[in-house]
Amino acid sequence: MKHLFARWNQINLVNRIIFGIIVGLVLALVAPEAASGISMVGSLFVSALKAVAPVLVFFLVINAIAGQKSDNKTNMKSIVVLYAVGTFLAGFVAVVASFMFPTTLTLKDAAQDVAPPSGIGEVLQTLLFNIVSNPVTALMNGNYIGILAWALVLGIALKKASASTKESLSNISDAISTVVQWVISLAPFGIMGLVFDAIASNGLSALGEYGHLLLVLVGSMLVIALVVNPLLVFVYTRKNPYPLVLTSLKESGMTAFFTRSSAANIPINMKLCEKLGLDEDTYSVSIPLGATINMGGAAVTISVLTLAAAHTLGVEVDFVTAVILSVVSAVSAAGASGVAGGSLLLIPIACSLFGISADVAMQVVAIGFIIGVIQDSCETALNSSSDVVFTAAAEQAKARKGA
Repeated sequence: MKHLFARWNQINLVNRIIFGIIVGLVLALVAPEAASGISMVGSLFVSALKAVAPVLVFFLVINAIAGQKSDNKTNMKSIVVLYAVGTFLAGFVAVVASFMFPTTLTLKDAAQDVAPPSGIGEVLQTLLFNIVSNPVTALMNGNYIGILAWALVLGIALKKASASTKESLSNISDAISTVVQWVISLAPFGIMGLVFDAIASNGLSALGEYGHLLLVLVGSMLVIALVVNPLLVFVYTRKNPYPLVLTSLKESGMTAFFTRSSAANIPINMKLCEKLGLDEDTYSVSIPLGATINMGGAAVTISVLTLAAAHTLGVEVDFVTAVILSVVSAVSAAGASGVAGGSLLLIPIACSLFGISADVAMQVVAIGFIIGVIQDSCETALNSSSDVVFTAAAEQAKARKGA
């Protein structure tokens, strides 16, 4: 048994995940009555990742900041710029796609039991309060803005700590990283359960009516992943961007697609950055930060669904307003992780630009929930893989300038 387990772990993780996807698909088709048992495997995997990710981020960032040498410069400024530009361009591409392929919706019932923020001011207020949240509460609730803020403050405070204290922090970080590796090794079984649950419980029949909307959404995200992001990487590095982009999509985007959680995918991205040979002092901060503010996929969702509502109601949208929508989508997307319900609940803010009532906007949100099985998966895959792409691009650009 031990020998078999060792052989299993020697297989490339991506190949094991593909095997899990195939098994989950087959089981959903031939044994859908086994739903409770197999689905629970997927839920347990996601829960384990979500449980360990906040602790991992907290100690990795503290350790990285506390152990940072004064002459060791990171690329955080370049990475944050890439995050901001990438999110804005994602919103802009979605606006252009919506003009080229206008979508009209059949509005039905409004989403129930959800309360969208009243405006950008409330989103920013939520972010500010998340920053000063109690650290224990932040860890318990997966509030990554709060976790980052406390980790940065504690890391700076511990810069003058003794060598033994810093070594203890390093040992704790290594131990948590080992636990994360154990959890990640179970990814094929977890994703098998997630695929089984998605197909056995929901199927794709409910998505047929919204096929055009999904094509615009997914098409926009593909353009960003395969054209816009590579172009940004090329501008920074002057190198062929596709080996990096395709590797990130395969090893980060694939797991994010099924877990549908940027937070749960942080350990995966950390491992990929280590595999790519990136500076740990940089990626231990940039990856959890990206899971919070680098939300190109969310910007696409907000822009496309907002313009779909505008086209449905016959609202004329001029170019200047469309650019403003791109900015609003980018700012709102950066705040999505601090709002319960994610990007969908920020659609009413963007709809208010066109005078669309909250009642209609919430009907659009309801449609977003219906297509969420695909929309949210693609959105998360784009968001999470972009974190690695932009972090690596900044590292490569630094190496090029230093050469």
